Amino acid sequence: MPTNDKPVNGQDNPSFFDLIGQTPPPPVLGLDGKHGTRRLAKLRAAWKKSWEEGGFLYQRWEEVFQARRGSWHEIANWIKAAALFGGLSLIVMMVDTVGDIASATLKGLSAVPATNAGDGGGLWGTVDHPVRVFLADQAAHLSVAPAALYAFWQLTGLLSLIGGFFRNAGARITWALFGGVSLAMVWSASPAGGRAAATGLAALMWALASIFALRGLTLRPIVHNHPPQYQFNPALHLHATLPAPTPAGDDYGDDIYPLQR
Repeated sequence: MPTNDKPVNGQDNPSFFDLIGQTPPPPVLGLDGKHGTRRLAKLRAAWKKSWEEGGFLYQRWEEVFQARRGSWHEIANWIKAAALFGGLSLIVMMVDTVGDIASATLKGLSAVPATNAGDGGGLWGTVDHPVRVFLADQAAHLSVAPAALYAFWQLTGLLSLIGGFFRNAGARITWALFGGVSLAMVWSASPAGGRAAATGLAALMWALASIFALRGLTLRPIVHNHPPQYQFNPALHLHATLPAPTPAGDDYGDDIYPLQR
């Protein structure tokens, strides 16, 4: 008889489909020639028997109940497989959703003209306008629109700022590269007379934003003091051998005496 689980109380635990084939159909009055009704009756009887103590569905329910308090190694294999399959499906759905959101964001940012609000007025315009001008000059030699480059620059800064706030190491590295590249673009595209002031202003803005992107970052070495995993108990063992007692009557001389225990 094929089984699908470990023995319960020293007996084999048949599967639900085995119970269907082994359970005799209950008598159906007046419906002897209708196989569909007999099959439904067998299915109902197997369902009730599988929920009895030691049955297939009863045992599965007990495994689900025990999984809430047991460790990963104590959980049944079919529960582990279901959990892993559900987790992988959730990860695939999240990756697909994030890809759609990023694509829609890039398209929305790319629809904004590269010269919009880029007249160089104000503190932000002093930093933003050189970046727009630099990307527009470089896009003339590339097969990409200036608005797409500017949108990618904005999205990179936003994601690295958010990721750095949550202390992601990769996002903080990206944030450092983003700041260095931005300063180089501001220096290259700013007017010669105000190049130093524009670059310094951009550096101050990037430093202020770094308060959030690099929060908790310290240059102090982290020292972990762990207690020793072993104990050392020094001990000195001395082994002394005492001579056997000398029988009475032996002559030791005037200055020799026998050793007394």
